[in-house]
Amino acid sequence: MPFASVPSLYAATAHRAPPRPPLNGEVRADVCVVGAGFTGLSTALFLAEAGFRVTVLEAATVGWGASGRNGGQIVNSYSRDLDVIERQTRPDSVALLAKMAFEGGRIIRQRVSDYHIDCDLKDGGIFAALTSSQLRHLEAQQTLWRRFGHDSLELLDTAAIRTRVGSDRYPGGALDRTGGHIHPLNLALGEAAAFESRGGVIHESSPVIEIRPGEPATVLTASGQVSADFVVVAGNAYLGGLVPQLGAKSMPCGSQIIATEPLDADLAERLLPFDDCVEDCNYLLDYYRLSADKRLIYGGGVVYGARDPADIDRIIRPRMLRTFPELAGVSIDYRWTGNFLLTLSRLPQLGRLAPNILYSQGCSGHGVTFTHVAGRALALAIQGQSDRFDAFASLPHYPFPGGRLLRVPLTALGAWYYGLRDRLGI
Repeated sequence: MPFASVPSLYAATAHRAPPRPPLNGEVRADVCVVGAGFTGLSTALFLAEAGFRVTVLEAATVGWGASGRNGGQIVNSYSRDLDVIERQTRPDSVALLAKMAFEGGRIIRQRVSDYHIDCDLKDGGIFAALTSSQLRHLEAQQTLWRRFGHDSLELLDTAAIRTRVGSDRYPGGALDRTGGHIHPLNLALGEAAAFESRGGVIHESSPVIEIRPGEPATVLTASGQVSADFVVVAGNAYLGGLVPQLGAKSMPCGSQIIATEPLDADLAERLLPFDDCVEDCNYLLDYYRLSADKRLIYGGGVVYGARDPADIDRIIRPRMLRTFPELAGVSIDYRWTGNFLLTLSRLPQLGRLAPNILYSQGCSGHGVTFTHVAGRALALAIQGQSDRFDAFASLPHYPFPGGRLLRVPLTALGAWYYGLRDRLGI
């Protein structure tokens, strides 16, 4: 297979999965989904539950891309919050977008419960402020979320956050009790199994080489084709050049993660006594949590254009030690990188390439939750209930300035500016 294995903690601790042979020959389906990450699996499972015949084509294996490599954090809202959305779209779409902003975690928990998915689900997520201006932002965020009916964000002062995070970096923060964390690859594998239990079919090692519009549309691989009434394009950062018009409106970016050796139980409890996940409030943020076997999983950094860095430890380990200096002597057992898809607005993009060819892309760092919201919106649109889909489609889909040649340096320059603001505490 042309796709290399991922040297992640998740891959090393993934549940066993059945063989899913490549597509061979011609298949007829109601819906063909391109991509077996969270977006594709969520869409496929919703449709299978509604009685549709669904075939999923995956270039590598289930969860091979961002869905099986991310930080595993359940974070509400979008990468740009609801106040930004209010300025970006029609008033009649805002209430529905706000409602969906807090649905992703509920969908995940319902899937875990309904299908008995073993993915180390834990509740509790913390936004950690590094400056007084970030604390003021969290206060405004609490007010904003309350205005839209979400009342689970609890502000933490210095003393309160130190009861939940064993670091002296943070003057305060906020606890979202409806946040949490999971083993993302095992969630993807569990959702794939749930989809198959409903009669769905997944073909791995089946890169799509062409999507031909029509009624039905045709999706081609090197060894077969699927004819379907509807097609859902859900490749995100790993779509490659399959759909150039989507590539012009997005940019793959790499994020790096390390996982320590298993920590002594007392040390793990000192670091994160309530087993929350944490992300700080910087533009280029750090995020971390404990695994089920008490390793610290620590991620951060962004590589624009999705190049794999030569030394992940050199990038991430110093960030971890600024937060937890007592880990200086701890070994790093795993390190890996994965790509997420960034949009210029940092808001997700849903739309149509043709009346029966739908797409979702550009989670911009909030993929674990948003992909599950998108899956419901896509599935309902195919069933003729398009209000959710249309609300997302109403958001602006800006192309990156400078085209493919200049989008990386221009975005990196913008990130440098915001990183400087973080360092100066502006």
